Amino acid sequence: MGLARLLPRPGIRTETAKGPPMGRVISFANQKGGVAKTTTTLNLGVALAEQELKVLLVDLDPQGNLTMSQGLNPDTIERSMFDVLVHRLPIDEVIHHAEVDLAVSSIDLAGAELALSSMIGRERALEKALAPVKENYDYVLIDTPPSLGLLTINALVASNGVIVPVQCEYLSLRGLVQLENTLSMIRENLNPDVGIEGILPTMYDSRTLHSREAVEILQENFGDLVFETKIRKTVRYAEAPVKGTSVLKYDPSGNAAQAYRELAKEVLDGAQAREHA
Repeated sequence: MGLARLLPRPGIRTETAKGPPMGRVISFANQKGGVAKTTTTLNLGVALAEQELKVLLVDLDPQGNLTMSQGLNPDTIERSMFDVLVHRLPIDEVIHHAEVDLAVSSIDLAGAELALSSMIGRERALEKALAPVKENYDYVLIDTPPSLGLLTINALVASNGVIVPVQCEYLSLRGLVQLENTLSMIRENLNPDVGIEGILPTMYDSRTLHSREAVEILQENFGDLVFETKIRKTVRYAEAPVKGTSVLKYDPSGNAAQAYRELAKEVLDGAQAREHA
């Protein structure tokens, strides 16, 4: 099929770390917006916490959707990840305790890229900020903005791996190539160990041929990197943030919550190391 030629099969991962996942940092990245990065960051984090793991979520998106999804108002937050990155405020001073621990965002974060641009070591600001606290957690999950700018680069430099939510549509598939090019540069210059930990099909609708073909293309090109779990379209993912909760708390016995529990199991299995096919 013609679409498959858009996605040359790169060697995008060697191994994930083996053994206990303590302090493992995972970013959720895709420069295309609206692919369920925030939904996945929150609900996977809560699903991991259900497994009695300690989880920290980091909202690195100036839109603050992850922060809002836990019932907080980014417009009224006095100290946020902006202060952590730019003013070197200890990150534990912006961590709020909700369903899981959350380092919050505010609109100020929109100015972080400009403020960081003149700083030495600007790509490692988040890595340094996380260093004092990450061993307190089993997993640190970072929600990134829909771009490959300096905030996303900070997240990738600080991470052990990247999960890429990909909407099951043609245009979303194209962004994978650009993301891998960015990761290649980061591995060469800043973080030799970061790679794609998994590709997550989102907004999947099994009734449409287009969704099924999109998943087939991903599997043909990326093999075992594509999670078996598919996040299906449902209004539950939109309803839960209105209540300031994850879908696992909003509708704990529903299919939407179960999907993220299944994803959590796959992520935990991945800690035993999966080779790219």
